[in-house]
Amino acid sequence: MIQRKSLDMPLLSLGMMSVLVAQFLSALADNAILIAAIAIVKSQGFPNLIPLIQGSFVVPFVLLAPFVGQIADGFPKSRVMLVANLLKLAGALAMVSGINPLAAYGMIGIGAAMYSPAKYGILAQMFGPTSLVRANGMMEGSTIVAILLGVILGGWLADFSLNWAFTGVVAAYGLAAFANLFIPALPAEKAGESFHPWLLLKKFVASLSLLFKDRDARFSLLGTSVFWGSGTTLRLMLFAWVPAALLITDNQTPANLMGAVSIGIVLGAVAAGLWVSLAKVNRALLGGLLLGPVILALAFVHDLSLAYILMIVIGTCGGFFVVPLNALLQERGHASIGAGNALAVQNFAENIAMLLFVGGYSLAAAAGVPVAVSIGGFGVVLVGVLGTLAAFRLKRRAG
Repeated sequence: MIQRKSLDMPLLSLGMMSVLVAQFLSALADNAILIAAIAIVKSQGFPNLIPLIQGSFVVPFVLLAPFVGQIADGFPKSRVMLVANLLKLAGALAMVSGINPLAAYGMIGIGAAMYSPAKYGILAQMFGPTSLVRANGMMEGSTIVAILLGVILGGWLADFSLNWAFTGVVAAYGLAAFANLFIPALPAEKAGESFHPWLLLKKFVASLSLLFKDRDARFSLLGTSVFWGSGTTLRLMLFAWVPAALLITDNQTPANLMGAVSIGIVLGAVAAGLWVSLAKVNRALLGGLLLGPVILALAFVHDLSLAYILMIVIGTCGGFFVVPLNALLQERGHASIGAGNALAVQNFAENIAMLLFVGGYSLAAAAGVPVAVSIGGFGVVLVGVLGTLAAFRLKRRAG
């Protein structure tokens, strides 16, 4: 196993601040334009296309997974992030110009697929194991605050003026690209390697196999995949659940509830940074085990205030669960196949889970299953899946 060096930079360095600003603006725009795209298809009388919008963003993560990790490790990650943000900007401009929202959001998904392994992989180059969980907490905090503002502003602007929504999105992507210029141009982790598609596919399969054979990496991949699959599905469910359970038909209320989840994830990320280290990563299981029961409780809620409380609790549990698992995978990947390749494998697994979860919900909705029943069943499934994951993890540790 190859040991890779980290610079162990200060957490408050200019490089880290630039990473956080670029990530904040990029994530804000990603989420604002999602709400805008949903508003477009709703206004056109096609609410059944809402899951497909999310799918158009997710599919590039799956299809490009064998390649984006090698790109992230084969070039300076700061420059990969810059190019990815410019692709997102192009997708936003395409949507503004009237191109089909599914196609335009798919272009943004291509940029996001490139951006993700680079943005997390660079943290493993910048920080050593002792600071990596805190660096991830800062990254997740920046991301979740951006998601919070993105969905709230996106919901408000979508109801007020789509033109203003798109103006803000384009400006945010442009400023994110500018912030990328101040991120340190650290050396590529795997410079000079071949980019032949067939070879990259074989390397990706080998990386996937290697990480799933590693006990800690497998735990992280499965845990984060379930979390992001469930989170993506839940936020789509909200656009059907809010009118059915709360009798509110605007775009802003479900967006605000998504924002409440984001607030909770920030709280969970802070708690994880304080109480969970890589040496005691199993503590994160507590957050995962609570996710299912809290989502199950949402099926019985008909009060907006209580819905906000539950969303914050869901987010807190999720943040406490996912942040340490992200750091664990980065550490295992940085020490072996390269953090960028590890994050590409993670994106592949997470987005396969998203497609499965969203696909299951779409089938249930198409079959006429009430959204409250879907949410209840979803909570039960999470209880079973995360309970099984925790049982295997703790059993192996005890053995």
